[in-house]
Amino acid sequence: MLKRGSILLTLLTVLLLLVACGGAPPAAAPTDAPTEAATEAPTAEAAATEATTAEAVATEATTAETAATEATASGEIFKVAIVMPSTITDLAWSQAMYDALVKIQTSMGGETAMEIAYSENMFNVTDAAAALRDYADKGYNLVIAHGTQYGSSLFDLAPDFPETAFAWGTATDTGVDKGLTNIFAYNAKAEEGGYINGVVAAMLSTSGTIGVIGPVEAGDAKAYIDGFEQGVLSVKADAKVNKIYTGSFGDTAAAAEAANTQISAGADVLTGSAQQVVGAIGVAKEKGIPWFGTQSDQSSLAPELVVATQVYDWVAVLEDMITKIKSGTVGGTAYDLTLANGGLKVVFNEGYSVPAEVKAAAEAAIKGISDGTIKALPQAMP
Repeated sequence: MLKRGSILLTLLTVLLLLVACGGAPPAAAPTDAPTEAATEAPTAEAAATEATTAEAVATEATTAETAATEATASGEIFKVAIVMPSTITDLAWSQAMYDALVKIQTSMGGETAMEIAYSENMFNVTDAAAALRDYADKGYNLVIAHGTQYGSSLFDLAPDFPETAFAWGTATDTGVDKGLTNIFAYNAKAEEGGYINGVVAAMLSTSGTIGVIGPVEAGDAKAYIDGFEQGVLSVKADAKVNKIYTGSFGDTAAAAEAANTQISAGADVLTGSAQQVVGAIGVAKEKGIPWFGTQSDQSSLAPELVVATQVYDWVAVLEDMITKIKSGTVGGTAYDLTLANGGLKVVFNEGYSVPAEVKAAAEAAIKGISDGTIKALPQAMP
């Protein structure tokens, strides 16, 4: 019994040693291992492929989104901000400047080359000043205060941001006498196109009474109206040019009331300035009275009654500013829009039939103002 027990104990010990050393499991390994390896290898490869594909898709999806940010960091995006008293669709003062910026943006290559930010309806000068400072704080290359009412705020702001270019108009003061070097000024010699419109208006009027709806008696609005009156009187010295200033740039109801007053007084042709004219043109359309516009093409408001518009084209002015800023000059230049340099254009509405002799007279007047043989009244600054 003792001998048999010893033998059994010895055999048990050997078996335990074999199991502990892993002697038994390898017998099954040659069958299982190749199958497991064959299964896992394609899965790992597929996972790697899927990860790479996902990464590529994610990269492609974010390329457009990050392009502008990367370009800004490297200085490729040119950033322009504008604060304006009305909307970008006012068919007048604000739209003329905004449309020019969009044209330049397109020519530069779109939003990845040039960013445009804007603040509309900034009638409150204090709010406008805050917006101008905010844009400067955010690092915009060019900050435009599109209105003479913003001038004082701009001159207070500019010294705090000597590397930021500012622009304002209509104006001619760049702040040089105050030691400032980072302000551009721009001005429309609106009396020139006003003169042309006046010539045509006088030739179309049968009553000899022409009505004008002005906003505030200052700036390019007054210049346009003075030039218009001069053009009318150059054709009909005995004509009546009745003028009403509403005291507001954007009060369309007041402009409509003024237009009705002018028509009641016998006016058979109307003109006016600023974004308020939407109201006046509505009355002209209702009463069948020809209209002459300024700043932006207004023919869409009354396709059969808008005769011609003096259009402000700011593209060349803005392009020159941008070129100067990119080369390190952030101010010091005052610009004028004129008929001679193409900044002012008299655009006849194709929907209104203008007699050939009237157009010929307008073209002769444009030539005369451009070559200096006709002197339109100089702009009266506020």
